[in-house]
Amino acid sequence: MAGSDARALSRSLLDLCRMRKLTIATAESCTGGLVAGALTDIPGSSDVIDRGFVTYSNDAKRAMLGVEASTLTNFGAVSKETATAMAVGALERAGVDLAVAITGIAGPGGATPGKPVGLVHFAAAARDGRIVHREHRFGAIGRTAVRQRSVVEALRMLMDLARGPVQTKPRREAAVTRLRPRVTRSPRRHAVKRRTPRSPRG
Repeated sequence: MAGSDARALSRSLLDLCRMRKLTIATAESCTGGLVAGALTDIPGSSDVIDRGFVTYSNDAKRAMLGVEASTLTNFGAVSKETATAMAVGALERAGVDLAVAITGIAGPGGATPGKPVGLVHFAAAARDGRIVHREHRFGAIGRTAVRQRSVVEALRMLMDLARGPVQTKPRREAAVTRLRPRVTRSPRRHAVKRRTPRSPRG
């Protein structure tokens, strides 16, 4: 069911973004690129999808998305703060209109006190400044099910933002370097002094 939901949502999202001329980037941890995969599985998605960041490790989150080390240390990789930083980082680094981020514990291991298996944090950011965060506790329903449900939730968040007041940025036109026409100067003609013939001496 989750697979068919993801496909239907992907189609609807792409159609809406295409109509509104919006572009998307994804930043994924526990889903490992499944959101980008669901979107790019639809033919013609290249006019909406710009790129996807798969940042599974903390090093990748820092290097690729600019997540601060202090954020990861103080709040952990699976947190509202990290998810938000991932979404904002993807938005800024890709230069798109919408971005979504996912970080969670799909299981079966990885749980820590206060962060059980099935806990997933989502964040979506729009270029107009809107940022949305959601937390889901899917429970120990299995790794595959957690990841599939996470994909559906991420697509729904993007759909919600895409319906909002995002102002499309002006498209960059290729810079045309206008060169001044080169004026070809004709070589200077040196004046030739004509010698007046001398009159014969008498």
